[in-house]
Amino acid sequence: MDAVRVALLREVLAGTQWPGAARRFAGSLRRSVVPAGGNLLLVGTEQYEPWHLAAHLVDEAAWSGLPELAPTLVRHRVLPGEPPHLSVGLGRLEAARRGHTVLVVAPEQPGAGLLERVHDARRAGATVLSLDGGDPELGALAHDALSVREGTGELDLDTVQHLVSAAAGENGVPVQRGPQRLRDRLARLADQLTRPPPSRW
Repeated sequence: MDAVRVALLREVLAGTQWPGAARRFAGSLRRSVVPAGGNLLLVGTEQYEPWHLAAHLVDEAAWSGLPELAPTLVRHRVLPGEPPHLSVGLGRLEAARRGHTVLVVAPEQPGAGLLERVHDARRAGATVLSLDGGDPELGALAHDALSVREGTGELDLDTVQHLVSAAAGENGVPVQRGPQRLRDRLARLADQLTRPPPSRW
């Protein structure tokens, strides 16, 4: 979802909790990863892999000048021959310590195995954040959580992920590329707002 669509979505959602909630959660994410120099581990459930959020965070990291937002995607199943950025298994969570952030995306119940690994990472000092469907065990483990309960007539978790990733990047300091005239800056901004980003995934 490009910046224009995110802006339209926010306009549609004006007056609801979601734009503010997404910005609040994105602020927690930035406060966790930026001072630590990154170390963001993004993990989903066995049934749901948040590769789309990973791709958006990579793009936001590049646009905002906050490389710390680019996550390591941690996967439940890694197939032979996959590229390095898609080859990080659950064992990576065992190495999470203070200075790491574990962002769990779980539309459904995350499963005992994942909860145990996340609990161990928190005990070792990692910050745990959760975008979830309202699972109480995961919510109790998270330092901050944003829950989207399916079937309530509200947004779905995929849409909220777009809001969060956009908010995480928009509050960064833009990369300085030397002095530019106002017209040049406006032209570059218009180009960014109207052109979908190239996918890296």
